[in-house]
Amino acid sequence: MVAEGRQRIDKWLFFSRAVKSRSLAAKLVVAGRVRINRDKAAQASDLVRAGDVLTITLERRIFVWKVLGTGSRRGPAEEARMLYEDMSPPPAPKGEAVADAIPALHDAGSGRPTKKERRETDRLFGDD
Repeated sequence: MVAEGRQRIDKWLFFSRAVKSRSLAAKLVVAGRVRINRDKAAQASDLVRAGDVLTITLERRIFVWKVLGTGSRRGPAEEARMLYEDMSPPPAPKGEAVADAIPALHDAGSGRPTKKERRETDRLFGDD
């Protein structure tokens, strides 16, 4: 029996449009990519309720969602957005390097010659 105000995590992920099907939601949970209040969800039948915080890892992105309610169907996107509050940190701007990135091993320009540099040497030395 399901308690009032609680719902299986696989159904909730499906209704919130985090995944395309319930079977994909179940696989995501079993793979350990979903946390409920910082604890890994052990199985697809784990229950969520309003106020729980979910951490979901999908394709190199991490989503942090606060559950606002349970769903009754997989409706349109506007209806799905009413089920959660997005608390995810904003993605890093594309032009900036990541703070903990590994620095380059050699200076820029000291590696292989560019196409322009190869053509320049061909022109100078007369290679046709």
